[in-house]
Amino acid sequence: MAVSSPAPAGNEQTFGRKHLRKVVAAAMAGTVVEWYEFFLYATAATLVFNHIFFPESGDPLDNIIKAFLTYAVGFVARPLGGIVFGHFGDKYGRKKLLQLAIILVGVTTFLMGCLPTFDAVGYAAPIMLIVLRFFQGFAVGGEWGGAVLLVAEHSPDKERGFWASWPQAAVPGGNLLATIVLLVLSYTLSNEDFLAWGWRIGFWLSVVIVAVGYYIRTKVTDAPIFEEAQAELEAEKKASYGVVEVLKRYPRGVFTAMGLRFGENVMYYLVVTFSITYLSAHVGMDTSGILLLMLVAHAIHFCVVPFVGRFSDKLGRKPVYAAGAILGIVWGFIAFPLFDTQNDLLIVGVLIVGLIIHALMYAGQPAIMAEMFPTRMRYSGVSLGYQVTSIVAGSLAPIIATALLSDFGSWVPISIYLALCCIITLVAVAALRETKGSSLRAVDEADRVRLAEEAAAK
Repeated sequence: MAVSSPAPAGNEQTFGRKHLRKVVAAAMAGTVVEWYEFFLYATAATLVFNHIFFPESGDPLDNIIKAFLTYAVGFVARPLGGIVFGHFGDKYGRKKLLQLAIILVGVTTFLMGCLPTFDAVGYAAPIMLIVLRFFQGFAVGGEWGGAVLLVAEHSPDKERGFWASWPQAAVPGGNLLATIVLLVLSYTLSNEDFLAWGWRIGFWLSVVIVAVGYYIRTKVTDAPIFEEAQAELEAEKKASYGVVEVLKRYPRGVFTAMGLRFGENVMYYLVVTFSITYLSAHVGMDTSGILLLMLVAHAIHFCVVPFVGRFSDKLGRKPVYAAGAILGIVWGFIAFPLFDTQNDLLIVGVLIVGLIIHALMYAGQPAIMAEMFPTRMRYSGVSLGYQVTSIVAGSLAPIIATALLSDFGSWVPISIYLALCCIITLVAVAALRETKGSSLRAVDEADRVRLAEEAAAK
């Protein structure tokens, strides 16, 4: 898909289209790497880790739940990564922290591919897996805020939704890459070889991808608006930054961001992670067939996200997001009965529809969240609002869904669970202030006025 848009405006007075495209490429390169590795783990947790890192269980769903619990560790670590990276990213710059994040996630993922199995070292195997998973999640938690802000702060005010949606498209791009690798391995290796050693190849390949992503990120700079805010902070020493400051000054923005994330995050991991479990363990489909269907769905998702970002610039952030939340309420009640048909065409159709619905909520998030906070604390604000929700939303979604399936043997409770989560997001959309076309410099100026008024009142 070609990256194109109308004439320059707003924040592009300093940098032109060519530089903006380079910034988008740098943000996407790292995000593809990190989500390749994150999704690789998610898929391996369903197909591999439940077999090799835990003792055998009579119920196949038991070990899947255990594997998903190690998966959830990464989500618990993400807010901590968001807090730490957000604090230092607001102080030292987006670029430096993004370079650190991509190295950290690459090293941890490579080491996962070297881990011994439960049969070799017993319970030391899942313990080492959990430790590496924690650091992987920590790095991914710091990645997102920096990547989207690198683009959002370079983008023209009237086109921020479009440009900032490209790093979001890199998430399905990374998932697509991981699915391709796993699909090739599953087709070329026997099931025994895949479980014995083949799965490790996907994790080791991260070294090559990380090197490419790191190199691309060395070629960009932080946005002028950040450099101005950084200079102002150093000169005046009056304003602060970081998590405490953002919670003190902009609690509404943080909690609204959390609500916006809730239904979107649950839906994503039900579609891309739990669907694999449901189709393999409950419906009985083979691994290669499921991965092929997911491959098609991820490719469509990648293409759709920037279009939705463009719509959010034209129609507004709120109506696009609300449409996604409303459609998410009903998706599960349609999707799971169609999964049960074992018809490939119907299954891939509902997977694609699910990810299109997700894109309606996901594509506009970078622009929405960037427009909520001033530059001096924007990295902390967006990272906190985005990542904390993942603990109770995305991390638990596959676990809750698998437990509900195990307890009730039915998809109905899972669909009700998804619907309730999307209702929470719909409430957050109602509380959201429309920010389409707003100026980040105006947000900064309002923040300065507020600080000056508080200082005068003392």
